[in-house]
Amino acid sequence: MKLVAVTSCPTGIAHSQMAAENLLQAGERLGHDIDVEVQGAMGTQDELSSGAIAEADAVIITSDTSVSRDRFDGKLVVKGTVKDGVNNAEAIIEQAVELAEAGKTGSVSFGDDGSAADTAADESADAGSEPESEEPVRRGGDPEKGLFARLKKLFS
Repeated sequence: MKLVAVTSCPTGIAHSQMAAENLLQAGERLGHDIDVEVQGAMGTQDELSSGAIAEADAVIITSDTSVSRDRFDGKLVVKGTVKDGVNNAEAIIEQAVELAEAGKTGSVSFGDDGSAADTAADESADAGSEPESEEPVRRGGDPEKGLFARLKKLFS
């Protein structure tokens, strides 16, 4: 299936890049053709062509800022947060594919099938909890291969 996506966050330096990378990798893993546009403080990267949008079966927007949807008229648009793009890329792609295969159009929020309420409850429960240990939680793999390391190499 052909998908296009837009990621955008207020600063557009790390989170939108991570969401874009996760969407690309998840799309490839699931066997879909996906193009991702990144919008942020440094402008627009990998801007979607009108041809790519026309060919797309569905549009995914993971954004914490306003993204113009005019160019996606008549397409299924699944909207989520940048956090959804980073943490739930596979699930948001699966939802877009499922709805596109069912012939849906218009705009839908990620998790409208009921999982959005569960996510909100989980986030509010997590908001009041404090970490149990004094040690910081280390996430991710090798810091020499991460996004920040690659950006540092690119700009140095």
